[in-house]
Amino acid sequence: MQTPSSSLVLRGISSMATKALLADLTQAYQAQTGVSVQIESVGGVDAAKRVQAGEAFDMVLLASDAIERLIASGHVQTGSRSDWVRSPVAVAVQAGAARPDLSNEAAVKAAVLASPTLSYSTGPSGVYLEKLFERWGIADEVKARIVVPPPGTPVGALVASGQAAFGFQQLSELIALPGIDVLGTLPTDVAFITTFSSGIPAVIAGDAARVAAVQSFLQFLASAGVEDVKRKQGMDWL
Repeated sequence: MQTPSSSLVLRGISSMATKALLADLTQAYQAQTGVSVQIESVGGVDAAKRVQAGEAFDMVLLASDAIERLIASGHVQTGSRSDWVRSPVAVAVQAGAARPDLSNEAAVKAAVLASPTLSYSTGPSGVYLEKLFERWGIADEVKARIVVPPPGTPVGALVASGQAAFGFQQLSELIALPGIDVLGTLPTDVAFITTFSSGIPAVIAGDAARVAAVQSFLQFLASAGVEDVKRKQGMDWL
């Protein structure tokens, strides 16, 4: 991996799911290379909108389907997608609350139906859960109980405050939050794992030195040497 000039400052945008992990990895990369990488983490939908609006970023780090849409719209360079981490959806309740059985699909469905309020993110995991509820035939029954998190507010915070009794979100976003008990990831028969990818925006295509510097950092993100950092944050190495 070629080390870029340490005078460069690279700027990127990501979804909230990888915020803590990227904070650790950018710090490690700067210590290793001297290159500063500044990643702004926001809601995934808002991140994609800002890229589509032409805001200047050196890299985009979002769920793989969001990166594919940005490639299709011409905002991310074709061929620049790189998958770098996977994140499972987990379930949480308020600290000290009863811990429902989540051992299989039927148990999860029963727990959802028994919960007075529930919350999930507006990202890929939320889309998946909405489809799951539809498949179970309970979407209309639970609709009024769903607490939608405001932009930038983690589902776990709603669970910790008691606004939602049952919360679904990426394990990485629940794992370090106070006031909740993480019950674990969804069981195998309904598990959902989001692959997060990186992409290089089309706006920097003409700057070969900057593109090379971004590629060096993205290679670092996908390298075997950072596997333990990803696991510590509740994610899987690819």
